[in-house]
Amino acid sequence: MLEPNGPLPPEIYWRRRALAIGVIVVALAIVIWLVTMVARGGDSSGDNAAATTTSATTSSAESSTSATESSSTTATSGSATSSATSGAPASSTAAQPAAEPCGDQSLALKVTVGQPTYRVGDQPAFGTVITNISSAACSRDLGPGPQFLVYTLDGQRRLWASNDCNPDGPPEVKTLKAGEQLSYKGTWFGTTSQPECAGERLQVPAGAYMVVAQLGAVRSAAEPFNLAD
Repeated sequence: MLEPNGPLPPEIYWRRRALAIGVIVVALAIVIWLVTMVARGGDSSGDNAAATTTSATTSSAESSTSATESSSTTATSGSATSSATSGAPASSTAAQPAAEPCGDQSLALKVTVGQPTYRVGDQPAFGTVITNISSAACSRDLGPGPQFLVYTLDGQRRLWASNDCNPDGPPEVKTLKAGEQLSYKGTWFGTTSQPECAGERLQVPAGAYMVVAQLGAVRSAAEPFNLAD
């Protein structure tokens, strides 16, 4: 069977056999290639499906985590807002009530003189201390401040008052705690005066005098001093 028989030369028959074998080999190669491609295509589709499923699962997990974090943040923010809101009334509740007005019986005045004796033409210096002698804080309009009044030593003649020629200042309400003190100072030019600065202002001669501090109806005890030539 291996030796070709026929009228043609043997080379012709060998070529035909080689050609047939080549065709068969090529056909088998094509079939094998097609089978391989089909098999790979199936695996690729499966891989793509798995990748898609994994991606979808991961995306879903991330979305779930993000939603959880967002909810947590919102809840925290809501808690802070609620806390701040609930804190506001507490602040209002803690506000101190306004102090009651200081009645005359709640205050005491003490007047002082810079030195016991001044020379005529000097400007005697006075001071006064206002004390809240009550057991609770109270408020008082101290805008005008206390006034100083100079009298003859027997108290029969008023010679000068610090408010005669100085108009009252604007209102200034101050709150004094129980026992709290406020100090004021004043200077006398050594001349007489009258309410609303009426009349002539005359130099007060040498002699013994006294000064009193007054705030509304509250008066201090008199403090004596001297003017000398």
